[in-house]
Parts: sequence; C-alpha cells; structure tokens
Amino acid sequence: MRFLLHLVVTAVAFWVATRLVSGLSYVGPLPGLLLVALLFGVVNAVLGGLLRILSLPVTFLTLGLFALVINAVLLWVTGTVAGSLGLGLHVDGFLPAFLGALVIGITRAVLNTVVDRRGRR
Repeated sequence: MRFLLHLVVTAVAFWVATRLVSGLSYVGPLPGLLLVALLFGVVNAVLGGLLRILSLPVTFLTLGLFALVINAVLLWVTGTVAGSLGLGLHVDGFLPAFLGALVIGITRAVLNTVVDRRGRR
C-alpha cells in the first residue's frame, strides 16, 4: 500500500513539474503518469545508485549539491526512455531536466511529509 501511495506522490510531482517547467512536458492521460513515475523509480534504482557512488567525491566536495545534477541526469534518462516507449514524457535538455528534478524533489518532499503525517495518526 505504501508503495502505491509513494508512486501516486511521484506521479503528482511529475504533473506539477510539467506544469511549472518550460521544456518538460507530458502528453497523455493522467493515469499514464503512474507509468512514468514507475519508470523513474526503476531508472533511479538501477542507475541512480551507480551514479551516486561514482560521483561521491564530487558530491562531497560540493557539500551535496552535485546530487541535484545526478537527479537531473536521472530525469533526463527517464524522459529519453519514456519517449522511446511512447509514454508521453518529453525533456528538452539538461536545464529543463535540472529545474524539473528540483521541482519534483521539492514536491515529493512536501507530499511525502503530508502522507507520512496522515499515516501516523
């Protein structure tokens, strides 16, 4: 149940990012964002860990700010894979990916806080 809840949170975060960030777009039905969120989770699980380990020295030197670049790369890869699978997500380049990753991260943090608070009551 928690997995599905966090999947919905990620899908909502993607929807918010596509509305706020120019160069990040989604064309398709809203439930299709659940597939995009699932794909993002898979890309993050498969590629994210490797990228974080390889970039650990740079992330340490930048006091963690390089993690934003890694998240942008993961979003860009997700957009490329989603485009080839016909899922409707399109990322125009690195800057939209960077801003989109920032919006998605903030939105997920806020929504997960709300979801976690409701789960404790």
